[in-house]
Amino acid sequence: MKTNKSLPYLFIAPALLLFALFTIYPIFSSFVLSFQSMEGGKYVFTGLSNYTRLLGDDIFWKALGNTGIILIVQVPVMILLALVLANALNSQLLRLKGFFRVSFFLPAVTSLVAYSILFSIILQDEGIMNTILGFFGIDAIQWLGDPFWAKVSIIVAMTWRWTGYNMVIFLAALQSLSHEVYEAADLDGANRIQKFFHVTVPQLKPVILFTTILSTIGTLQLFDEPFNLTKGGPADSTMTLGLYIYQNGFKYFDFGYASAIAYVVVLLVGILTFFQFKFTGDKS
Repeated sequence: MKTNKSLPYLFIAPALLLFALFTIYPIFSSFVLSFQSMEGGKYVFTGLSNYTRLLGDDIFWKALGNTGIILIVQVPVMILLALVLANALNSQLLRLKGFFRVSFFLPAVTSLVAYSILFSIILQDEGIMNTILGFFGIDAIQWLGDPFWAKVSIIVAMTWRWTGYNMVIFLAALQSLSHEVYEAADLDGANRIQKFFHVTVPQLKPVILFTTILSTIGTLQLFDEPFNLTKGGPADSTMTLGLYIYQNGFKYFDFGYASAIAYVVVLLVGILTFFQFKFTGDKS
C-alpha cells in the first residue's frame, strides 16, 4: 500500500503555523524594533541609538545590579534548599511522603498575583511578620519600604514559591539513582552527610545544572514579584530588568528602547548559560 509521505507534514502544519505566527515572528519583529525609534508618529530606523542610550541610563544599570544581586543570592539558596528537601523526602524512614511532597510543591501552582498579594499582607508595617517580631521584642521592620529589606522580601517570596518546583525535579532524579552505589558507600562506612555530598550530589550534577539554568533565566526575567510587591521601589531598589522593560514599553510606550533592553537580557542569558555549562557541565 502506497503511503503519502507529505501527510505527516499536513498534520503538523497548524502547529508550525501558530509557532511561526506567535513565536518566530515576534522574535524577529522585536529585534528589528530595537533598532527603531518613534519619530513623527511612526517608527524610523535609528541604528544603535537605543543600545548606546543604555550606556548612560542610570535606571538600567540600577535594574541590572538589582537583578544580579537577586540572582546571586536567591538561586543558590533555592537550589540548595530544594536539593536538601528532595533528599529528605526521598528517605525510606519518612512517613506521609505524599502529604509533604504536595505541601512543598503547592506554592509552585499558586497564582503569581495571589501569592504576591499574600506576601504584601504578611510584610506590611502592621502585618503578620512584624507582629511575630513584636512578641520577641524586635522593632518592626519596613519590609517593603526599606531598600535592603525590600530586596530580602522579594528573595524570600521567590524562594517560597519556586523551591518546591525544583524539589520535585530533584526528587524525580533521586528515584532513578542506583541503590548499589549507596550500598557500596555504606560498606565503606560513609555517613549520611558524606553520602549526600560524595554520592548524591555528583550523580545529580546534570539535573543541578538544568535547574540552575532554568532558575537563572527566570530570575533575569523577574517581573511579577517586584511589580506586585514594591512597584520597583523604594527609590528603584527593586527595579529589575523585566520590570524596566514593562515600564518602557507599556507605561512610556517606548517599544524600541524596551526591545533593546529585552535583547540585552537575551544576551545575558546566553552568556551566563555558556559559563554555567563551561564550569559545571560535563568536561567530555
